[in-house]
Amino acid sequence: MNNAINISILLLLSFFPSSCSEINQKQQRISNSKSLSDHTGTAQVPGGIVRTVKKDRKGSIWIASWKGVFRYNGKSFSNITAEVSTARFFAVLEDKKGNFWLSSLGSGVYYYDGKSFRNFTTKDGLSSDSVNWIMEDRTGKVWFGTADYACVYVDKTYTILMYEGKPFKNVRSIIEDKNGNIWLGGNDGLWRYDNTTFTNYSRQFIGYIYEDKNGNIWTSSDSIVNRDFKHASQPPTQTKSWMLSRYNSKSLSDPSMSPDIIRSGEAMIFGITEANDGSIWFGTLNGVHRYNGNSFTNFKTK
Repeated sequence: MNNAINISILLLLSFFPSSCSEINQKQQRISNSKSLSDHTGTAQVPGGIVRTVKKDRKGSIWIASWKGVFRYNGKSFSNITAEVSTARFFAVLEDKKGNFWLSSLGSGVYYYDGKSFRNFTTKDGLSSDSVNWIMEDRTGKVWFGTADYACVYVDKTYTILMYEGKPFKNVRSIIEDKNGNIWLGGNDGLWRYDNTTFTNYSRQFIGYIYEDKNGNIWTSSDSIVNRDFKHASQPPTQTKSWMLSRYNSKSLSDPSMSPDIIRSGEAMIFGITEANDGSIWFGTLNGVHRYNGNSFTNFKTK
């Protein structure tokens, strides 16, 4: 498979299956998909649960929430899906051609080319209408995280990722950093894979991973009070708090070092992205927040 991945075929084959072993590897043709007109809706601020925050190639911020998919152009918000779907949206992927794939919980995937929408569901070949995470790599590999396993798709073959004979389960976020390393986050914590060796950085539940322009790795995690990062085998302390963390050059080179805790005390923290001005945006149960390096701004429904 070359770098120009046919996203539509991959969606039909394996967009977030219940397990990698259950993937239907026959290519199925998309047909009779309804074309929907573009409605940006009235300007408003995304509120409620925000699952993903991403920046597109033009610098706009995209926000997948349970109240729709919003786009922030630097001045105002637009609800892209206001008149298209009332689904709860989970993720946004901008493909190599600049088109967008919006995954939802229960309504499949919406393809948006900037003018119109097409909706793909199990009727078109998706294995499930609840779609959580997908990553298109620069090398042409496609990585999937599911509730059962994490796997990689190469040359029409799926390989389950294993560490010491055990698969990574409930992987919620996968990224490729500037050096070509793959980062996995989920039930088993935060892991880096350099195509040869897996390195563990945290055993806390990781909800999201992001690399900023300086090479720092940001994570959202289920905060564990009094956790000793040097002894991952110790049982975690119970807590209901989430935190936003940043791994800099020192903590990245030494996995036993604790990351910088940027924010804590949130009920949950989801998507993370960096705007053109260097500020960090992240989603919570109460809208989307912006961190400028010194203070936080909370955008929420008025």
